[in-house]
Amino acid sequence: MNRIDQRFAALKAEGRRALIPYITAGDPAPQYTVGFMHALVEAGADVIELGVPFSDPMADGPVIQKACERALKHGVRLSHLFEMVREFRQTDSETPVVLMGYLNPVERIGLAAFADQATEAGVDGVLIVDMPPEEADEVGPLFKARGLASIFLVAPTTSRARAATICAHGEGYLYYVSLKGVTGSAILNAEDVAEHLAPLREMTGLPLCVGFGIRDGASAAEVGKVADGVIVGSALVNRIAENAEHPEAIPAALKAVLGEMRQALDA
Repeated sequence: MNRIDQRFAALKAEGRRALIPYITAGDPAPQYTVGFMHALVEAGADVIELGVPFSDPMADGPVIQKACERALKHGVRLSHLFEMVREFRQTDSETPVVLMGYLNPVERIGLAAFADQATEAGVDGVLIVDMPPEEADEVGPLFKARGLASIFLVAPTTSRARAATICAHGEGYLYYVSLKGVTGSAILNAEDVAEHLAPLREMTGLPLCVGFGIRDGASAAEVGKVADGVIVGSALVNRIAENAEHPEAIPAALKAVLGEMRQALDA
């Protein structure tokens, strides 16, 4: 088992839900990212999703789009993310790290080279937003041979047949997109989420984690009643944006948001 599987097994044994924060690497500047990652762990993160800055993040709303822009202004590339994870691993060998992004930067360096460098740095899983499961027959074995979990998205509009294909190829956990639209949009409905998760549980034993619309402790707790984990991105990236001129204040701001969610999930 890699770190993701180990973490979810431990959480299941404890009867707890996973808390998975997302931040964009290099936002507001690359020298702060590793410190933010440690702050998230201190606040109760079980897995960290580290976003790969991209110029056309089509699934993301304006909050994360602007985070990508801030990071790209500093020239942040995949090689920098590997350095960040490597530095993080110097003092944290247990918290799973998932790289989340788009296929173009990965293809630019080559799938095999990407997988080798990610594994060497200490990455545990990869979620490529625009890589369909139909391509998993090629990419999945390549990643799996290196111990990288291939994580996929499932949306409310995903057909049952397609969901079955995704479940067959997925590893680590399934990322259920709770809303139609982009990140940071609308307010989720936990009852609706529960209805969509029920058929997925019949298809897979993978943990089902819900993202899009998790804003605070109350929404995290509601989703935690029906999911195996909650994923929070825009609420954290907003705090980074608000404090971009004073980055020394960002760790405390991230801890405040995530800490509230941790308490609500564990209550």
